[in-house]
Amino acid sequence: MKKSQSLKDPLNIIMAGVGGQGNVMASRVLANMLALKGYKITIGETFGMSQRGGSVMSHIRVSESSTWSPLIPKGKGDILIALEPVEAIRVMRTYGNPEVKVLVNTRPIHPVGVIAGELDYPSLERIQRALNSLTSHVWMLEATEEAMNLGNPILSNIIMIGAISGLNLLPIGMPEFKAVIRNFFPAKLLATNQRAFEIGKEKVLQANAAS
Repeated sequence: MKKSQSLKDPLNIIMAGVGGQGNVMASRVLANMLALKGYKITIGETFGMSQRGGSVMSHIRVSESSTWSPLIPKGKGDILIALEPVEAIRVMRTYGNPEVKVLVNTRPIHPVGVIAGELDYPSLERIQRALNSLTSHVWMLEATEEAMNLGNPILSNIIMIGAISGLNLLPIGMPEFKAVIRNFFPAKLLATNQRAFEIGKEKVLQANAAS
């Protein structure tokens, strides 16, 4: 399919979260949407110590003509989609630069050390200040709350993909999403996932209008 928008080549996208948030599935949905537009996609994934609750990070490298190494070089991120707020800080410390566009789901997932009272989890305000000190392109979205309204908190990952579409950072939208999700979800779940995508786009547009 003909590409409708010229992107930085390669464009380096990172999707970060913790185990159980559907990070890998969401990154593959996003990658397939971009492939549908004619881009060459390379994906690399890293996992923390724990299958559920450990850090999970997917690197998506997007090019018009070349296949790149699956891992993004340090300091060379272009777009960060963080499904968990502290993971945004973790990724920015290694891959960030002043031009990174950062979209963050505001709902924290506390590690065992925090739950046990052995560690402190920073406030959302502190996290946002830290991100704003690293880049001026930060959007905070209450994706998990919106997903819970739809009946399933894991839909926050789809809401975040919709939000990225709404920011017009990538040449993707509902047509590509509909085409791709048929390969990931049964028919009975398609309408809910499409609604989650729409909500993400709506919410980030509202946030932009309010800022």
